[in-house]
Amino acid sequence: MMTTTRRAVLAGSAAVATSAVLGTSEAQAHPRPGNKPKPTVVLVHGAFADASGWNDVAAKLLRDGYPVIAPANPLRGVASDSAYLASILTTLTGPIVLAAHSYGGIVVTNAATGNPNVKALVYVAAFAPDQGESLLQLQTQFPGSKLNEAALDFRPYAEGLVDGYIKKEFFHDVFAGDVKESTTDLMHAGQRPADARTLGEPSGAPAWKTIPSYYLVVKNDQVLPAAAQRFMAKRAKSEVREVGASHVAMISQPSAAADLIRHAAR
Repeated sequence: MMTTTRRAVLAGSAAVATSAVLGTSEAQAHPRPGNKPKPTVVLVHGAFADASGWNDVAAKLLRDGYPVIAPANPLRGVASDSAYLASILTTLTGPIVLAAHSYGGIVVTNAATGNPNVKALVYVAAFAPDQGESLLQLQTQFPGSKLNEAALDFRPYAEGLVDGYIKKEFFHDVFAGDVKESTTDLMHAGQRPADARTLGEPSGAPAWKTIPSYYLVVKNDQVLPAAAQRFMAKRAKSEVREVGASHVAMISQPSAAADLIRHAAR
């Protein structure tokens, strides 16, 4: 029987790779015809990863003239991570579109609440919890996740505190099955861990109740079952698209993710 601490970390999953995409200095809104600025697109990664998992999506959006930032997600706790992202959002002027992957979904769901500049939320195989729900609760509500205790290494980093990492022998098949193994080897080596406490935390008031949302359901997801994604998208009244991809759809299917973000930003 898993401990609460160990079970909590199983919900952690996210875009993966090794470095941030852009700094906030790029986040000034670009003008469009009719003086309507293009929104700043903020790309939010999750656990076991950093912002470079969004690189191909960011490149497509930048070519189209969207200002883009991909800030670091601290991965230390739902409340603290959400507060950190909210503080970044207050430094941006003009409209904002938030796009999140996996654990990043709970962060944007909380960070966007009450911010009038956020015009849309885009979830890519991401958690979209209601108030009081945890990631573990949503991940295990439907069968199909293979990110179980056997797939994880648990490493203490302070007294009573534990981080979780995906083991190398599980990383490709469970996390990124449609990405070549030479790439997933690097993704595994550079993964950032999830604090085990983070993923049992209850979510706050959800921004999707007041902000339009869009959801890219990933049909071959071995981390967050597609049934759970569809459930959350339907509840949030999200506009839904589906793609046949692994959990890291923004890496293996960047055009699908970028197209949905453009649609949300229109």
